Amino acid sequence: MLLSRRSFGACAICAITGFIASEAHAEDKPAPAAASTGIKRNIVQKTDLPDSKYVSVLAIVEIDAGTAVARHTHPGVESTYVLDGQLELMVHGQPARTVKAGDAFQIAPEVPHAARNGEKVTKLAITYTVDRDKPLASPAPE
Repeated sequence: MLLSRRSFGACAICAITGFIASEAHAEDKPAPAAASTGIKRNIVQKTDLPDSKYVSVLAIVEIDAGTAVARHTHPGVESTYVLDGQLELMVHGQPARTVKAGDAFQIAPEVPHAARNGEKVTKLAITYTVDRDKPLASPAPE
């Protein structure tokens, strides 16, 4: 079922862009102001998945040049496509890597990750498939 479009705070880092660690829930609760410094999120669509406790959230995220996205996790899968720019992606248990326009990646549920943006704005299309009853993103200790 397609829900009406409402603003709500979210990751990202997410996000990154998803990658943004916050206490925002998939229930349209605003993110703390500090979580969104240097990051603009536009929630394009939010859809409850049939017969499931999950929700799919589609977002366009812009990360300002030089912005670091704090280490965080999501209660579900994050699927990201880099529309423009590039950033360094750090995923727990993997070597850091650079992702650039045209690249795509997924982050498994509850896996800590962070990012560091390059010299220009990076724009991402992110789909989160997450438990609707949990925060979209949560800080992850180093």
